[in-house]
Amino acid sequence: MNKNSKKTIPVLVSGALGKMGSEVVNSVLNSSDCELVAAIDINKKNNGKNISQLLNLKSSDVFVSNDLEGSLCSISQEYKNQNINPVLVDFTHPDCVYENTRSAIAYGISPIIGTTGLSPSQINDLSIFAQKAEVGCAIIPNFSVGMVLLQQAAAVAAKFYDNVELIEMHHNQKADSPSGTCIKTAEMIEEYPKQYNEGLVEESESLKGVRGGVRASGLNIHSIRLPGLLAHQVVIMGAPGETYMIRHDTIDRKAYMPGVLQAIRQIGSFETLVYGLERLIF
Repeated sequence: MNKNSKKTIPVLVSGALGKMGSEVVNSVLNSSDCELVAAIDINKKNNGKNISQLLNLKSSDVFVSNDLEGSLCSISQEYKNQNINPVLVDFTHPDCVYENTRSAIAYGISPIIGTTGLSPSQINDLSIFAQKAEVGCAIIPNFSVGMVLLQQAAAVAAKFYDNVELIEMHHNQKADSPSGTCIKTAEMIEEYPKQYNEGLVEESESLKGVRGGVRASGLNIHSIRLPGLLAHQVVIMGAPGETYMIRHDTIDRKAYMPGVLQAIRQIGSFETLVYGLERLIF
């Protein structure tokens, strides 16, 4: 049973002044079953300032802090004996997300990670750590329900197509490539075990990398970074005489917020790591 059932869920947001973090702050402030209890951001000039005033949002008494560890410790102690499971939502940077996640688990606070860039070995380490601590942890490459449906469709279609290429397109401020979402899509396609894109000719590249990155399964992934884009993914499958294309476009970060809130509400039901939004909505 979710420890937070019928109770207000305390939520800490790390990366609170970023583009995604600020959307999460707004959604939590306007939610009837969530309570913003901490806003963490590395921008020192805003330390101690009221988060609502900075973002021009619904009034709250939460002030920005640069100290994630201190915030985790304080909130952990405040709710220690109340049978309530605080949640950390992290939208920060690949360089710090692993340590942020471990710290949250260590303090008994369930992390929901929207930051991509964690390696498979790091995810495995966090899974073991969360299971030992009996703390729910969610790593969500993409919070869009539409993207989850694309991934489900691609995984089903993989049974019928041997040639598959993926294209992911993001804004040019995204630090990692390929995106965690695209990697997750590839992993779901690869659940149908076979070798993809077996060549009919010996290929050569006059421009290195023009065919994209190639996974061990043979899947090709192409990453595009341009201003004007937000988050877009195309899966193209080919067979003699036909192509099957699945596309998802995110045009506003608000598209992610129903998934974020659903993850916040559900993570208290788990005592280990879950990977992917589909584990929380299906």
